[in-house]
Amino acid sequence: MMLSDGDKSFCCPNSTIELYQQRMRWLTENSKKAFGLIKGSRVGLLIDSSQVSSGSQTEEFQNDLTGLIDEQLSLKEKLHVLSFGVTTNPLWPDPMEVSTSTLQELKLWVKTLQPEGSSNLLQALKKVFAHKELNSLVIILRSCPDQPSEFLSDFIQQSTLGRSIFIHVTTYKCDDHVPSAVLKNLTDALGGYYHCYSPESEVSLPKAGCTHSLPQALKCAISIEIAKGPFTSLLPKPPKHEAPLTIKFPDLDKTSAEWLKINGLKAKKLSLYQVLAPNAFNPVEEFVPILQKTVAATIHEKAMVQFEWHDGTVKNIHVDPPVLFEYQKQLGKAVQIYENRLQWLSLTSRRIWGTICQRRVVILLDVSVTNSMYIIHIQHSLRLLLEEQLSNKDYFNIIAFGSTIESWRPEMVAVSHDNLQRAWRWALGLQCQGSRNVLGALRKAIEVDFKDKNKHESQGIYLFTGGIPDQDVVSSPHPRHLLSHLLLR
Repeated sequence: MMLSDGDKSFCCPNSTIELYQQRMRWLTENSKKAFGLIKGSRVGLLIDSSQVSSGSQTEEFQNDLTGLIDEQLSLKEKLHVLSFGVTTNPLWPDPMEVSTSTLQELKLWVKTLQPEGSSNLLQALKKVFAHKELNSLVIILRSCPDQPSEFLSDFIQQSTLGRSIFIHVTTYKCDDHVPSAVLKNLTDALGGYYHCYSPESEVSLPKAGCTHSLPQALKCAISIEIAKGPFTSLLPKPPKHEAPLTIKFPDLDKTSAEWLKINGLKAKKLSLYQVLAPNAFNPVEEFVPILQKTVAATIHEKAMVQFEWHDGTVKNIHVDPPVLFEYQKQLGKAVQIYENRLQWLSLTSRRIWGTICQRRVVILLDVSVTNSMYIIHIQHSLRLLLEEQLSNKDYFNIIAFGSTIESWRPEMVAVSHDNLQRAWRWALGLQCQGSRNVLGALRKAIEVDFKDKNKHESQGIYLFTGGIPDQDVVSSPHPRHLLSHLLLR
């Protein structure tokens, strides 16, 4: 039997740890330790030569820059380099092809760098963004830029609109002068990379071949568990698995459809058509008696951009750059709200169950024998749901099914702190056995718990299963057909 890469990593933890350590050592060697890993093939390099750069560390800084040139910049296609302080000083007027002579010229230029007043990063950015062929920008800071990070972020976003360029910001031994959190937020907003180098923050890594950093007891435990087999014993219980629930009262949850009605682009009036509408004009056509025909005006076509509207017509659009940039900023904020929503949806119980919005809920748990190795996971998933999402509901019940159907209560009961704790204690005693009788569990939920379904609007069934049902209803095992079979009875 051949092992997959994942199986090999699991069965050989020492080799996996050694592989990780090799990668970490490689990332913390030479120029990568000081400046990070430089991406892109056509690189613009901005070097801070402000007054903070003076002193005994200047020679060390120049040596590290030389190492960066030899190890990483020598592998690029083109380079454009300039230093900035009060003014900017480019080495070449335009990006240069990387060659032995240009690299040697760059090394000599680095040795001549002298401290120069403040740190006018904005002026340096204006000059480097004039070169459209660059696909990577590396900024090496040794002091705090003169301009606020919000202003710099807006300028970079506006200058890179429609371009694909990677932003890499490095702070070199300037913890006392540059607030790291501010620069990290700046690069996060730009989708770039932030690297902070400080000798005080260096971490010693184990030498090659040394795995004693992994506790010996842990290695022995892994070896013993693997020798035992089967893999059911490799699913440990989470901490405090059998402890009472820590129940939280959630906010009033909304479905994603309801959430979009409040936070969507249309609700925020940020759809493209809504933004362009104030400056969208229909083509002007008039009948000219002397010509005895309808003539379309061409002045708008020459002065404006033609844009196909949502109804299929073509309109003349006037786009004001400041308005467009403001729209870009608002759109970026809306995307951030979407990302926060997606992250919220993918955490804890919502990652497993989704968002429970109904007021009356029945949970169906698959405890067939094929799920024996996952019983801890099933119980823990239920625990997260009971703790985080059910405390603000009206009624609930839990039904476990294998070959037989076992219900926590004969029918739904009111949600309360005590009932949630009792349901959890009952779930801890579940055992996996038999086949997967999904039809029986659905029948129990619909015919007993939802027998008065027409009297209630907000109700839902949540099926937690590990495979297809045993039953073959209308020649298809899909759960939708099982529900149709029950609802039509």
